[in-house]
Amino acid sequence: MAKDVKPTRKNLMAIEDRIELSERGHDTLEKKRDGLIMEFMDILDQAQDVRSDMNDAYNRAQHAINMARAMDGDVAVRGAAAALKDHPEITTQSKNIMGVVVPQIESSKVRKSLDERGYGVLGTSARIDEAAAAYEELIEQIVLAAEVETAMKKMLDEIETTKRRVNALEFTLLPQLYENQEYIEQKLEEQEREEIFRLKKIKSKKEEEEKQAAKAAAEAEAEKEAVTADD
Repeated sequence: MAKDVKPTRKNLMAIEDRIELSERGHDTLEKKRDGLIMEFMDILDQAQDVRSDMNDAYNRAQHAINMARAMDGDVAVRGAAAALKDHPEITTQSKNIMGVVVPQIESSKVRKSLDERGYGVLGTSARIDEAAAAYEELIEQIVLAAEVETAMKKMLDEIETTKRRVNALEFTLLPQLYENQEYIEQKLEEQEREEIFRLKKIKSKKEEEEKQAAKAAAEAEAEKEAVTADD
């Protein structure tokens, strides 16, 4: 690739400017990558806790619903579930983490009091109430897990993108620019040496011509003096 670059001082200055800009960009991207990794590790720790809490909530909900089915029957459980009229609401916003837009998911109307669940209190048992409360807790955990998991995926994608850019600069662009810079510098040095050699030859030739001219003038003067002496 270096041989395709015309070895001029203008091109050398342009390449030096690109090298400076690329090095600054490389340093900036490295800092961004390291910062993203630190943020990702924090989210990863949070995700592990959220997953554990969600699994615990799922197990409690499953246990509660199984107890309600066993003691009150599927008909009673399904009837209580069908009585719900006011369903949970999910809203999404976004926040910025080091240039990465991640979602903020909020839920409302998930936790309900006994009278908000829609079924008659006298027609159900405490086991159905416990199952409903357990699943309300599970829904909140699922919403939180969705937010954390999505943020983690977006952060990981941005880390990979940033790493590719860092590697492209470090292993492709900058080496090419350094190669071009070295090639042009070598060519310019060769041209400078050739120019110095050419000037030396010109100077030497000129000095030789002046020497010959001086010699010829001296000989002419000597002949003139000889002729004058003969007269």
